Amino acid sequence: MNRLLLRTRARLRDAAKPVAELAVGALTIALLRTTRYFDPDKTADFFGRVTRFIGSRLRENRIGRENLKAAFPEKSTEEIETILAGVWDNLGRIGAEFAHLDHIWDYDLDHPEKPSRIEFPPRTKEIFDSLRDDGRPAIIFASHLGNWEIPALGAVAHGLDCAILFRRPNIEAADRAIERIRAVKMGTLVPAGREAPLKLAEALQRGQHVAMLVDQYLGNGVEVTFFGRKTKANPTLARLLRQVECPVHGVRIIRLPNHRFRAELSEEVKPVRDTAGQIDIQGTMQAVTDVVEGWVREYPDQWLWLHRRWR
Repeated sequence: MNRLLLRTRARLRDAAKPVAELAVGALTIALLRTTRYFDPDKTADFFGRVTRFIGSRLRENRIGRENLKAAFPEKSTEEIETILAGVWDNLGRIGAEFAHLDHIWDYDLDHPEKPSRIEFPPRTKEIFDSLRDDGRPAIIFASHLGNWEIPALGAVAHGLDCAILFRRPNIEAADRAIERIRAVKMGTLVPAGREAPLKLAEALQRGQHVAMLVDQYLGNGVEVTFFGRKTKANPTLARLLRQVECPVHGVRIIRLPNHRFRAELSEEVKPVRDTAGQIDIQGTMQAVTDVVEGWVREYPDQWLWLHRRWR
């Protein structure tokens, strides 16, 4: 009887899954479309308040708190909770801003004196111009900091040819809606999967720039140290370097007051080499992870602490 009951529950669950995914997909599409009709700044403020309220009641809030305590053992309970509230606020704002991606990037390189949402520091402009004009491929990495969707907008707006690695949502209808938004001004999108490394390597060989997020935990990745503790990093960046040696830079978008952002490109991150002079996968990913850690230490409330970082 128990076995029959379990089988029945499993079949009902499997039968209900497509319906649930369809509903979530439809809700995602409706939310994105509706959000576009409202003022992006007011919507971002509203979404920030909503996610702070809802997020504090979710399981991910506990995960975020545990991650923060592990990363910052010197911080008080009040400081941890303040950072955590900022994480949820940032996440809600990203949701609102995503619906308006096609007009968030309004920086004019030729007329930097014009009012803009974006700050583009002089050194970042120098590095950007060099990457765009030197005729060489490059790898550009980012992390889940500030609004991590924005760097691709700046790249395309100012002529940097990019192939961007991204992870598809699990729900097909939501995936289609999100991909339509991303495709507006975000370069060549390469979905994560078995063929992604080959496509990214081919892009580098063609002279394109390859961009990817590098701060997700990967169970079968390479071991690195992050905030003093061992974790696993995705080695794709370093493995691509073994195939096509090229410059590596980090990019981050820092959220500023009054609905503004600062775009920053790092100096070149030199790969680590083994005794034979070959790219050292683990060492290179540690060098990249060190850059990300430095960013997060500066703006801990703008990073996505809501997933397991150490296992």
